[in-house]
Amino acid sequence: MRSVCPLAATARDWVGARRRRAIPAVAAVALVLVQITYPLSAGASRDRITVGVVVLSVSTALLHAVTTRGWRWAAGFFLIVSGIGLASEIVGTATGVPYGAYAYATDRLGPALADVPLVVPLAWTGGLYPIWVVAGLLAGIDAARTGGHGVGDAARANRVGGRAEVIRAALLVVGAVGWDLFLDPQMVADGQWTWSVTDAGLPGLAQIPYTNYLGWMLVASVMATLLTALDRLLPRAHDPSTAVPVAVFAWTWLGSALAHAVFLGLPASAAWGFLGMGLLGVPFTRRVVTRNP
Repeated sequence: MRSVCPLAATARDWVGARRRRAIPAVAAVALVLVQITYPLSAGASRDRITVGVVVLSVSTALLHAVTTRGWRWAAGFFLIVSGIGLASEIVGTATGVPYGAYAYATDRLGPALADVPLVVPLAWTGGLYPIWVVAGLLAGIDAARTGGHGVGDAARANRVGGRAEVIRAALLVVGAVGWDLFLDPQMVADGQWTWSVTDAGLPGLAQIPYTNYLGWMLVASVMATLLTALDRLLPRAHDPSTAVPVAVFAWTWLGSALAHAVFLGLPASAAWGFLGMGLLGVPFTRRVVTRNP
């Protein structure tokens, strides 16, 4: 009987872990299904789908964060990313800093604060969470934190971990800009926001000024710094599963490239976004293939 009880407890833990992992996975599947309908829609229905995509993306992110890192870490991630995102958007629309001068369309994406639709800061969390997870995997955060038990081993692990955190922060910035190479052209083409300067951007994306990407780099850098502090403050993941955010990252990268090129008539952003997110996607794919031949 004594040997049966630990076995039963292990089985219950395994089943419980499976159930926890299924919750964000269901949200991710719903996210993909709703996104597929976007190219097939227009007008008010497309606006509703846009809001639905944002709600499902942030739900997927936070559900995964809660089930793997706990509610305190998830709340901290949300407050940092959506809070800074909202503040930067309010300042940006009012002053043109740090992104450049732009304005949101009115009465299309629901309630707004200071002319910024409230779904916008939610989109920051939904979009950046999978990039943060993939950036951490590429930087080897977990491996860097696994050291010996001696004083020398601990010091060495701290040095390696510090370098890994810097790499992860840099990769988050790169991935955020890469994601925006999909996001901005798609939303501008749909009329969700407009830029004052429309002839000072990348080849094929002249309608979006270079200042936009500089602003993203600055804001994402601030977020990465605070998220690194959050990671140090709160315990490591108690469930190491990363399948859901990795799948969402891959879908965003490859699915957006396909949608822009084939269904939305945006070949330039398809190419730029594929290259931008590919700076994380390609090495991550190589890593997965190499470790799992």
